Amino acid sequence: MIATHLKIPDVILLEPKVFEDERGFFMESFNRYEFGEIVGRDVDFVQDNHSRSTKGVLRGLHYQIRQPQGKLVRVVKGMVFDVAVDLRRSSASFGQWVGALLTEENKRQLWVPEGFAHGFLVLSETADFLYKTTDYYASQHERCLSWNDPTIAIDWPLALLGKMAPRLSAKDGQGLPFQSIESYP
Repeated sequence: MIATHLKIPDVILLEPKVFEDERGFFMESFNRYEFGEIVGRDVDFVQDNHSRSTKGVLRGLHYQIRQPQGKLVRVVKGMVFDVAVDLRRSSASFGQWVGALLTEENKRQLWVPEGFAHGFLVLSETADFLYKTTDYYASQHERCLSWNDPTIAIDWPLALLGKMAPRLSAKDGQGLPFQSIESYP
């Protein structure tokens, strides 16, 4: 597994070793020991999620103010632009974002630790998105940062959607501006 620490070093892009031949491929998508070595701690995942979305769907930017979730995310079908925003006030990268292109072809994964808002934009006709979480979903603690907040200024690859505007859920359409959100210590 090749691990690349991004501009925000706690967010890590993971590239598995893939063994391909004329029959298909094999890869190890998760190894608890190796993952712990990469992130510097033992991580206990408690929930696996799978979402399917169509082109132009933008999910996020979600986080839980209590029961924060670390997420190990990957795409098994399609292509997404995946984003993490640092919401830890004590961090030197507070309010900054990083993004990565995750596709079924590149088989990359992104580790988004606790203390970050997370979201993604679907760039293919459909995308199947899988993620492991370090805590359970708790709707009462869920918060949403506005996907297009000018303070954060995420450079979403909207041009790849053509004339299509991002498609948001009602909840995501009501995301709060960065200046108004609850953040972590």
